[in-house]
Amino acid sequence: MSVKRSVIRLVAAALGTAMAIAAVPAQAQFFFKSHDLSAPPVKGDEPGFIPLPGGTPAELRASLVWHMRAAMNYAALQCQFEPTLLSVDNYNDVFRDHRAELDNAYATLTKYFQRVNKAPKAAQTALDSYGTQVYSSFSTATPYMFCQTAASMERDALFTPRGQLYTVAEKRMQELRNSLVPWGEQQFPRGNQFNGRVSLPSLDARCYDKKAAWNGKCGPYTLYER
Repeated sequence: MSVKRSVIRLVAAALGTAMAIAAVPAQAQFFFKSHDLSAPPVKGDEPGFIPLPGGTPAELRASLVWHMRAAMNYAALQCQFEPTLLSVDNYNDVFRDHRAELDNAYATLTKYFQRVNKAPKAAQTALDSYGTQVYSSFSTATPYMFCQTAASMERDALFTPRGQLYTVAEKRMQELRNSLVPWGEQQFPRGNQFNGRVSLPSLDARCYDKKAAWNGKCGPYTLYER
């Protein structure tokens, strides 16, 4: 009976440990502990986002969604060095699943630039310039933090109902903007250093007898770092 109880205790302890480990969030692909990039929701007119002067709430929402689309597209191109992020596959799936909302965002932006630029050519030029600025705003991204955050945002988008993609943009885009700032390892701020030096005694042959034992001719047995 005591053996059975011991086995039961061991199994219970193993299960408890497994559950505790499962409850801990998985660490990043790149760091033992990543910097906290969390941020409050945004509307799209905050610093860092390409502005739409005089934009309505619907137009700002469209702009925020377009910033998100540009960020995911940039990640799909720049984050392929880490296959486990699934940056390309997730971007394609998000684009396919939320195509209607993305198309609507682009149409809303088109109407905004037509509203503020009466000449059709000027409106198209302004729209093209806006798109270039949005995409270029991610060109300063540091690969690790940006790619990791963009991948997380893509996964959120994949599980978001159609027509609600803007909610992910509102919740996550400032966090993604924060990832453009370089951050390193937070668990070990000074970096991970491993001492590879080996301590050895003198290897001079005169220090050893015929049985390879220390003979004392070289003084006391002392270790030297090599």
